Amino acid sequence: MGSSNVVIGIVIAIIVVAAILYLISYFMRKKNQERLQALEDRREKLFDLPVLEEVDDVKKMHLVGQSQNTFREWNQKWNDISTSSFAELESQIFEVESLNETFRFFKAKNAIVDAEQTMDTMEKEVAEIRDGLKELRESEERNSLEVQKALDVYEDLKKNLREQGEEFGPAYSELQKQIKNIEIEFTQFVTLNTSGDPVEAREVLDSAEKHTYELEDRMKRIPAAYEELNKTFPDQLKEIQDGYKKLLEDHYVFPEENFQAEIDRVKKRVETSMGDLEKTEVDTVEVANRDTASGIDSLYNVMEREINARRYVVKNKPVIADYITHAHRNNHQLMIEIDHTAQSYTLNHNELGRVRGFQSEIDELTKQNKALEPKMDAHEIPFSEVQAFYKDAYKILDDLENQQVEIDNELRELRKGEKVAQEKVEQFEFQLRNLKRFVEKQRLPGLPNDYLESFFMATDRVEDLGKALNKIRVNMEDVNKIMKNCEADIKELDTRTHDLVDAAALTEQMMQYANRYRHSHAEIKAAIEGSLELFNKEYRYQDALDEIGAALERVEPGAFKRIENFYFKNRDLV
Repeated sequence: MGSSNVVIGIVIAIIVVAAILYLISYFMRKKNQERLQALEDRREKLFDLPVLEEVDDVKKMHLVGQSQNTFREWNQKWNDISTSSFAELESQIFEVESLNETFRFFKAKNAIVDAEQTMDTMEKEVAEIRDGLKELRESEERNSLEVQKALDVYEDLKKNLREQGEEFGPAYSELQKQIKNIEIEFTQFVTLNTSGDPVEAREVLDSAEKHTYELEDRMKRIPAAYEELNKTFPDQLKEIQDGYKKLLEDHYVFPEENFQAEIDRVKKRVETSMGDLEKTEVDTVEVANRDTASGIDSLYNVMEREINARRYVVKNKPVIADYITHAHRNNHQLMIEIDHTAQSYTLNHNELGRVRGFQSEIDELTKQNKALEPKMDAHEIPFSEVQAFYKDAYKILDDLENQQVEIDNELRELRKGEKVAQEKVEQFEFQLRNLKRFVEKQRLPGLPNDYLESFFMATDRVEDLGKALNKIRVNMEDVNKIMKNCEADIKELDTRTHDLVDAAALTEQMMQYANRYRHSHAEIKAAIEGSLELFNKEYRYQDALDEIGAALERVEPGAFKRIENFYFKNRDLV
């Protein structure tokens, strides 16, 4: 009984293990099959991509140069993938299927991983190929547009030359040759490109494009340059030549002895530039044309200068003569005035020497102006030279007249200054008399010596001023200096006089007020006696004020200031 149960248990265990193994195998096989199916789907999707069509599309574009080389690389890469890589993937998928069918699930799983990695690599490479082809296609389309643009420009140039050939003058034949050469280059490009020589084709195309745009630039600039050489410059030179001839007939004289040679030189440059234009050397022609235009402007300027100078000379000839006469007359009158003034006044600024110098300048201008007249009559001198002399003469005469007026005003000021000084003498004497009377009215016991010295010094200075004015020849510089000193002396004396009188009056006020303390304060008594000594015997009124004021301030602080303020507010009443 026991044995039977053991056998049954073993059988059941075997069945269970078998079932479990079956289930594991089933699920592993199914999982591998699902991954294999996904791999199949990716392969079909990759295989269905229109890479071959994209390759053919780019191939039809007839790429050249580096683009052709790049295309070949992508095309080779696609060939490798479509043959070797797809074959390798097929082999890996077949191996997975075999391993899966023979229940070698773990090996099948590893094989699937290898196949998926191959698939990943192929998808990445195909994506790169497609992106590269796309870039080539778009790049070539852009290049094609540039080529077409160059061809369009070329066609326009050919059309312009055909329809507007006269605008290019002597350059027409050379431009035709250059257009023909460009046409040959484009034709050569097409031939090389279709015959499969992309590198040389690209070089020829680059050259054709470069020559096209260079020619476009030249053809834009040539008409303007030709217009200047064919029309503008010749017309201007003819006008200059005719004008120069007419001016010579009208007796014009040119300081430029080589004026005709300069006209001929400009004409020669125009001829040379026309030859350069025939060779389409536009840069050279444009530089030369700028020089030619500048040369023509210079020729015009020379003629205009002489024409304008003649108008100026004709207008100013009588004026300059009158101005010189006027300056001479003024100088003569000024000499008389100086001589007359010098009898009464000392002249300190070399007035006579300066006026004689003016006369020398006037005489020189007279001489030069007279020397010009026969030359102008004989047509031996350019009007521009005469104009320059007139303008310089105007400056000299203007300066002379300003200095003449200045000296004349100075002479007049001498008389005015003397009159003012005479009035000042009377004013100073009146001020001194008033100060003297003012001091006398104060009935002071005496006056300090330094004050008397100031008074007498001021009086002497006024007397010196009178003496200076009474000289046969008055030196107004000395007079003005003395007068200035007189003003300062009297001003100082006036201040000292009022300070002296104020000090004396305040001293009396202070002593009257201090008398109330005379018997109660010995120091006040002593101060009063000291102040009286200074006041009555030594006439030192300010010192007397200081002594009594200081003593009073010690006894009654603030008294000095109060008395002083009252005095200056009521000075007329004290």
